[in-house]
Amino acid sequence: MTADAWKVRRFTFALGATQLVSWAVSFYMPAVIAEPAAAELGMSRGSLLAAFSWALIAAGCCAPHIGRWIGRHGGRAPLAAGALAMALGLGLLAAAHGPLLWYAGWTIVGIGMALGLYDAVFATLGGILGKGAAPAITGVTLMGGFASSIGWPVGAYLTATIGWRGTLIVYAAAELVVNLPIVLMMVPRPTIVADRTAQRAAATVGPRRGMLACLMGFFTLRWFVTSALAVAILPLLGGMGLSPGEAVAASALIGPGQVAGRLLEWSSGGRFGLIGRAALGASLAPIGIIVLIWGSPIAGPAVAACLFAVLYGMSNGIMTINRGTLPLAIFGAEGYAALIGWLAVPVLLAQAAAPTLTAPFVTRIPSADVFGAAGVLATVALILLLPLRPRAATAAAE
Repeated sequence: MTADAWKVRRFTFALGATQLVSWAVSFYMPAVIAEPAAAELGMSRGSLLAAFSWALIAAGCCAPHIGRWIGRHGGRAPLAAGALAMALGLGLLAAAHGPLLWYAGWTIVGIGMALGLYDAVFATLGGILGKGAAPAITGVTLMGGFASSIGWPVGAYLTATIGWRGTLIVYAAAELVVNLPIVLMMVPRPTIVADRTAQRAAATVGPRRGMLACLMGFFTLRWFVTSALAVAILPLLGGMGLSPGEAVAASALIGPGQVAGRLLEWSSGGRFGLIGRAALGASLAPIGIIVLIWGSPIAGPAVAACLFAVLYGMSNGIMTINRGTLPLAIFGAEGYAALIGWLAVPVLLAQAAAPTLTAPFVTRIPSADVFGAAGVLATVALILLLPLRPRAATAAAE
């Protein structure tokens, strides 16, 4: 291994570690503290979790500006600011005694998520590594994929031991003690970049607006489906004939499935192009839903649900990588950071809106119909990938 290759791997591992921490203390945190926090704050669980949706909206509003910032000045300062914002927001949540400070804390956490989660890291990698960023993006998401597997049990233990406020303080400290030093030590200082990011992005995207619309539609539909199923997966599986224990066991396979999908994407890189791997990953979700609906009478609901969870998890894992690699393959490295910021807007808004918009349907129509509708949307998303073509230079590099 050359010295440069070793540096890239070390850099990838470092940013992957920050994602492991940041996703655990932000995106996966509400599931751990929601019940005790709602009881102590005198808020309903729904209004408490609505603040998380508000945080995603705040992140979506910030994402284009952060993408341009990274494109012009590099990712070191934004990622460091993300760790600080996350710590500050978590501290405010720990100090909250009512809705006002609770929502204020989530607003700052949302800004920190825009500054410090995958989109900002992908933009940083693209700016440093250019068209060679795809393997590093895969490596980062491989590590980030363990955030729920580690964050949920650790968070549950901390909440039971030191309470939800103490857990949030520990989470804030992790951002300051782990993530901030990693960013400051490992992310290179920026070089002077001409203030032409927006013009470059426009010049790159302009001739391919149809592909941009397809790419944006793909990510928006798939993240809408993912977010809607995430909050309702247990009752939906119960509606398919699983006992509560079976539903929990089956849904627990989604996380390992995500990691397996990322490993599949990584290992197949030499045999398929980026868009081919994306189409393979996108097809696994509707296939998993077909297995769940049609396989239940044959193999039994529990077996069908486990197969669905693995296939669906693999699809989601590959899709996360695609958020960083597809824009790079189609539009190239010029203006990549700004483009990543704009692509994040509909995705984050879909994530925020999906649970609220789909909740009435989850409670009123059969689970098989809900899964069927999710399968249709996932299939439409897959179709939107078909017109995509990589840039000639990028395709040659693959």
